[in-house]
Amino acid sequence: MNALLEPVAEKRHPNLLLHCGAHSVEREQVLDVSTPEATETWTPIPHGELIRTVETALHASNLIIGGTAHSLSHDGARYFGLMEISSEVDAEDYCWVLGLRNSHDKTFPAGVTAGAQVFVCDNLSFSGEVKLARRHTRFISRDMPLLVERAIGRLLGTWHDQGIRFEAYKGHEIEDRAAHDLIIRAVDVGICSNRMIPDVLAAWRQPAHGEFEARTVWSLFNSFTEALKQGNLAELLKRTEALHGLLDGHVGLGGKFSQN
Repeated sequence: MNALLEPVAEKRHPNLLLHCGAHSVEREQVLDVSTPEATETWTPIPHGELIRTVETALHASNLIIGGTAHSLSHDGARYFGLMEISSEVDAEDYCWVLGLRNSHDKTFPAGVTAGAQVFVCDNLSFSGEVKLARRHTRFISRDMPLLVERAIGRLLGTWHDQGIRFEAYKGHEIEDRAAHDLIIRAVDVGICSNRMIPDVLAAWRQPAHGEFEARTVWSLFNSFTEALKQGNLAELLKRTEALHGLLDGHVGLGGKFSQN
């Protein structure tokens, strides 16, 4: 089988079930989902078409697909997927992840966004610098390959930037008072709700992993993403983009990374 379609065996599978709350399925089950007929104003595409388009673009960019995870909800009308991506430049404690989504019920457009997965805890975050969304209108099948190729190109361009961001988080120490202030500010900007505050505080005060015992912005970042695991993938996309904006400003990176 073509290596493009076969995940690398030694790669781990993203913990998709925790992050989107939908039913985890195999790739073949996604490909078997029937696509509704198009109308004059709405042209849905098969979930599998989005998957194959992304795989083709990654292969053309010499990127390797590692673990993959797929999920369906609403009787197959909504698809969410994750793909671990690796290149010649890999971090030791996190990897790039592409998030894919598509709908057959007009809920949201076909889309791709890039983020990162922290190995030790399976925490996901999406930075917002690389994303695309294409409405289900006429010529979507024609336009998607080029849009995906452009998104993958931006991914390659921001790979180094994400490393700068995470190193800045790791190198910036933070006291409890400042951490508590950021947690409240996170509620104000919609990163988390009031009911999530105890979960974020618990993860901050008693980290489940030794890697986060240091009192740094990296530890606080993972306290947030640990608490955000229980939300669905659509919420995670918006919330972690806002989280990066908040923490980037705190460590002096505000405005360094563009939001497309």
